[in-house]
Order: sequence, then structure tokens, then C-alpha cells
Amino acid sequence: MKRVGIFLFNDIELMDFAGPYEVFSVAGEIEDDQLFSVFTITADGGEIRSVNGLRVVPDYAFSNHPPIDILIVPGGNGTRVEMENEQVINWLKARNETSEITMSVCSGTRLLGKAGLLDNLKIVTHHEVIPDMQTIAPLAVIEKQARFTDNGKIVTSAGIAAGIDLSLYVVAKLYGKAVADKTAVYMEYGNWKELI
Repeated sequence: MKRVGIFLFNDIELMDFAGPYEVFSVAGEIEDDQLFSVFTITADGGEIRSVNGLRVVPDYAFSNHPPIDILIVPGGNGTRVEMENEQVINWLKARNETSEITMSVCSGTRLLGKAGLLDNLKIVTHHEVIPDMQTIAPLAVIEKQARFTDNGKIVTSAGIAAGIDLSLYVVAKLYGKAVADKTAVYMEYGNWKELI
């Protein structure tokens, strides 16, 4: 079973984390074996408020979460604050050292870039964040037309809904296209009728 840890923070974009949460949770439920265990983490274990006001209570804090196989770093306006938070950047660096996959959604690239994890990698981000990324991670190669990128360990997606596409891709990468297709059909996502 792969443990999926999603980092949450104030002013997070709701679908940036909820989309991947749904994909990995559904993929874990549609197979006989529990493929994924999905949980959320904030720095202090306290609730956060999304960019549009939804309150979310995390499962864990930095101090007590389980090991993470797949680290998900969502985006949102809050990344501007979090990228200046040394505790967050150090935690991300440390988690990346032990994760199998580190995944950013949308402007989550700001945090990975600030942590120095995107140098010389092909990345994508929300189209409005591209100018920021050219400053934050000048050595990264921005694939402006891509829906997502795969650098092996580090994968990135374009804005908001693209996190669902990347999550389905990661499911397929780990457990095969059939599992990803079953997940998309259950979610009625994209061209799901063509997958039946």
C-alpha cells in the first residue's frame, strides 16, 4: 500500500488537493487490495481555510504523520506565504528525500522551487504562475503547453483541474492503466464512457 500525504495550508486552492484526494482514495477502494492510504497534514495539525473559505481539519501535523510514499504539494494563493516559511521548506525537502514520488499541483511548484527541488527539471504550473517560476526556479525548464510533466521522482501539473489528470497518471504509473481507467469511470471523469 502506498501512503499518500497531502500538505495543506491556508489559502490553498480547493480542487488542487481535493481532486488528487478523490483520485487516490477511489483508486484505493475499487481494487480488492487497499492500494492507497490517503491523509492530510498541516504544519501544526490545526485546521486551515481554503482560498474560497472552506475549512478543512487535517489528519496529522508535521510532528506525527506516518511515512509518506507520495507527497502531494497543492497550490493556491497561500503558496506565496508558505514559500517564505522555513519550517515548511525544510519539511518538504526532508519528505522529498524519502518519498517515492513528489507531486506538485498548480502553484505548488512555488514551494518545490523555493526548496531547490526543480533545478534542471521539466515542469509545468498554472499559466499565471509561470512568471513567478522563472524567478523562483530559473534553472527549471517550463513546459508551457503540457498538462503535466514526469521527471521520475518529481511530477508537476498545470493549474487546478490538471491535478486530477496527473493523479490518474500516477495511479497508472504505479498500478497500470486498467486501475486508472476504472478510477476515471467511477468518477465519471473526462472521456470515461470511452473506457467502458
